[in-house]
Amino acid sequence: MALSSPRKPGLEGPDSSSPDAGAGRVALGPDAEDNMDVILVGSTEVLCPPPRPPGRDLIAYEVTVNQRDIEDICLCCGSFQVHTQHPLFEGGMCAPCKDKFLETLFQYDNDGYQGFCSICGSGDTLLICESPDCTRCYCFECVDVLVSPGTAERVQAMSLWVCFLCLPFSSSGLLHRRRKWRAQLKAFQDREAVNSLEVYETVPAWRRAPLRVLSLFGNIKKELASLGFWELGSASGAGLTHLDDVTDVVRREVEEWGPFDLVYGSTPPRGYEGHRSPGWYLFQFHRLLQYARPPPGSPQPFFWMFVDSLLLTPEDQDAATRFLETEPVTLQDSHGGAVRSAVRVWSNIPAVRSKHEALAPEAELALLAGAGPARVLGARPPCPAALVKNCFLPLREYFRCCPRSALPLYE
Repeated sequence: MALSSPRKPGLEGPDSSSPDAGAGRVALGPDAEDNMDVILVGSTEVLCPPPRPPGRDLIAYEVTVNQRDIEDICLCCGSFQVHTQHPLFEGGMCAPCKDKFLETLFQYDNDGYQGFCSICGSGDTLLICESPDCTRCYCFECVDVLVSPGTAERVQAMSLWVCFLCLPFSSSGLLHRRRKWRAQLKAFQDREAVNSLEVYETVPAWRRAPLRVLSLFGNIKKELASLGFWELGSASGAGLTHLDDVTDVVRREVEEWGPFDLVYGSTPPRGYEGHRSPGWYLFQFHRLLQYARPPPGSPQPFFWMFVDSLLLTPEDQDAATRFLETEPVTLQDSHGGAVRSAVRVWSNIPAVRSKHEALAPEAELALLAGAGPARVLGARPPCPAALVKNCFLPLREYFRCCPRSALPLYE
């Protein structure tokens, strides 16, 4: 049974045991009837083509009536100003739609599904793929325009729906899945993305291995287990190595403990009294990160994240940007318009930059002075890992996860 959210309707339908259950399954082929009038040979009646429909319906009109190549039309909006090709499906993409697609590609909602349409990068009402290993969603408009009118409602009524990237056949109406779409997606990101961080090709479900983590200073076992990266019944966090004091750790030890897929590190929460400066955590993280990296040229997906609880000095922040070769983003925990906590994050995990919210100077000063809501309410500031938990969701495209129904529950 499909999950549902305010933005994503559940796909529950008739009981599969019902004799009419099969009627709920829709054939996704191009079976729409042609509306052209039949004109007899020798007739004096003037042949008037049907009017060009407005909006995105123009895509179907241009392809089926005017015989225009779909690669010359933006699949997302119908524009003829094609900048590049859509990485997942045959069709073009204009520059504004390309930017929106890149911005939303790896953004996830709290329910673990992607938060935007996998075709156009937008859409308020989304259909959820119910394949256990897929997290993709599709907006009603894309499904109706590119498959056939009314398809979205028929899909919504089905008891189980598998999306266009998971189906065994590659064509559904005007939607034609690209061959080797995972490699096409990586090439698209390498070519069109503005940042210089390496992007890894996503991994098919049958090839995904368990996630192996090196967690420095802060322990992220709880956060990763709640996202399903370790199965219930096994030693929770069996793939995680947690180190607090790394002063005497050498390269040989890290290589013996590894290999690792994710290296995480953070400064302590605000209010923590320790004998080390915040800069110590940064430089130790960078040192062990070099030990844990796979050999140059390795195709192994390798991710890292360093989180600062607004403790690093401006000089240390500049050093982090220089050593880690990426700009930081700011993530906030807000409630009722008030900022309760915030962190700066340096990471190569996809879409972390999309979650960036600029922190107003007065809000940062209040947090640094301890005058924020957390101090007023007498609450302890949250652990840095709690604020970045959902940033780990894109890793589901690369590493094995247990079924959502088996996820452990945490407060």
